[in-house]
Amino acid sequence: MVAIGMLVVLGAGVFASRWYEGVRATPHIRPDSTTVNVTNGADRGPGTLREALFIAAAATGRATISIGVPKIVLETPLPPLVSAHGISLTARPAGAQIDAHLLRTGPVFDVGAPDASIADLHVIGCPAAAVLLRSTHFRLQSTTIEACDVGVDVADNASTIELAHNQFVHNRLGIRFAAAGDHDDVVQNLFSEQRDAGLWAVAGDSTPRGEPIHVHDNHFDGERSGIVAGNVPILVDHNEFTNSHEAAIHLVGAAAAIRNNRISGGESMGIVAENARGAIVDGNEIDTLAAYGIMVRGSSDTLVRNNRLHGCGYGLAFVLGDTKSPSTAVDNMIIEPKFDGIDVVGDSPILRRNQVLRPHALALRVDGFQPAGGARIQAHPFLDNNSFGAAPVNAGT
Repeated sequence: MVAIGMLVVLGAGVFASRWYEGVRATPHIRPDSTTVNVTNGADRGPGTLREALFIAAAATGRATISIGVPKIVLETPLPPLVSAHGISLTARPAGAQIDAHLLRTGPVFDVGAPDASIADLHVIGCPAAAVLLRSTHFRLQSTTIEACDVGVDVADNASTIELAHNQFVHNRLGIRFAAAGDHDDVVQNLFSEQRDAGLWAVAGDSTPRGEPIHVHDNHFDGERSGIVAGNVPILVDHNEFTNSHEAAIHLVGAAAAIRNNRISGGESMGIVAENARGAIVDGNEIDTLAAYGIMVRGSSDTLVRNNRLHGCGYGLAFVLGDTKSPSTAVDNMIIEPKFDGIDVVGDSPILRRNQVLRPHALALRVDGFQPAGGARIQAHPFLDNNSFGAAPVNAGT
């Protein structure tokens, strides 16, 4: 009888253990929401992230996926996030790692659901994008994306996006926008050592569409280029850029405003406006760059105003601009450039109330440009009330 009793007790224990495993991998469902706990770090099986995404897709209310394991190793692509009622994916405790180095292609998270959010993850080693976003009302926060091709890839149909308090480290591109949507914010992120650019917003259409992407209060450090923007409306303000390898900000085309940023150090240039139309470069502080603080090249109607530059190789440059719609530099201060303060090459900008203090070469250098096999392009800047002190000026064309 004792032996039979022991068998009954052991059997009950086994049953209870299996019941507990089933409960912790099973969603908690209320009529208006579903919560799924991820308890298994494998690629597939009960309690995995893969199973949680399938459960969330079928939910009749908002779905929350809570990752409760420290690491998940993916071997095959996950299903998309497609809940029609909204979906949140987070980690408890924060910082769960999603290791994607075994994937051969495809994004880690393909977000096709409206009203989705991802928080508190560390995604590493993606061969493509960590997050492909092709929907509206998305938020990414407190997440690290490392060693991926693209951190967040924003499709041209996405809008109302907030990317806040994240870290992008050693990717090719931190964030890529195919177009501007409505109410897109990139705020208080850290970008470190992206191979091509921290933020890339380039569209083939020369007619910009959508409201400006607002990029503010971020830190970019050691990027090849901090921001590359072309024909995508963008407002870049109150960011800090340090040690960029080619340019802190590179503008092409129309619809860019660069205001009140701090750009320090680096092997090359601060802000480059190339074939830009109507760009605004206003109120930035730029220091200790190896080459030009601001270069305006092949551009029209670009305003360079109230910038402060000190300790750069050169201050401002205007090269081969549109003489029918000249660019303007007004109220800029350039202190102790290692070479020239303002260079004008084959261009005719309006230079008004600028100050060049203690240049090591010329305060203003004006030169024509001789293209191979073509007529020389003369330079005729319009000068109004600039202050060059006793520094020499070369006004030849």
